[in-house]
Amino acid sequence: MSEANQKGSSWTMLLDYGPLLVFFIAYKLAGSGLQGSLVATLAFMIAVVKRVSPMVWVSTVLILGFGAITLYLRDPMFIQMKPTVIYVGFAALLGAGLLRGKALLKWLFGPVFPGLDEEGWLKLSRNWALFFLALAVANEVMRATLTFDTWLTLKVWGVTIVSILFAVANMPMLLRHGLDPDKKAEAIADTPVE
Repeated sequence: MSEANQKGSSWTMLLDYGPLLVFFIAYKLAGSGLQGSLVATLAFMIAVVKRVSPMVWVSTVLILGFGAITLYLRDPMFIQMKPTVIYVGFAALLGAGLLRGKALLKWLFGPVFPGLDEEGWLKLSRNWALFFLALAVANEVMRATLTFDTWLTLKVWGVTIVSILFAVANMPMLLRHGLDPDKKAEAIADTPVE
């Protein structure tokens, strides 16, 4: 991958995860407790409106909705419920596709996994559907048993790390089902940076 593409890719990742980092930092700066969670929620809502990509518009709407309820009722429980709703929604969409014999991830991420056969796409969709269900359950357990501060730290850092590890754990299966990483590297290298 060229240096320009690496920089562009890093910038895109920062923009995608930026609102979550803004939420985390605002909470830490505003102090713990109700006031900190409300300030962080407002900062999160403002940050998410600044950069809305087509892939995250549902999440953006939910952040704004649950954030508004959190601020209005002055109860951080609602912003904590947002990840559960998103995870269950993703799992339901992927599960509905699987019931119809369709791998919805192929529609979203086809160019990211060149050469992957249909069985690989179905397995990948199944794995992520189950993973999203597990994240939903974990979020509800964390929300019910942990302080807001601990929940937020695990949400920002723990879920991110676990998601990366889960994606890496799927690589052997993807390679067995025809994934050709060299084609992806070539496609990325040929993509102009804006």
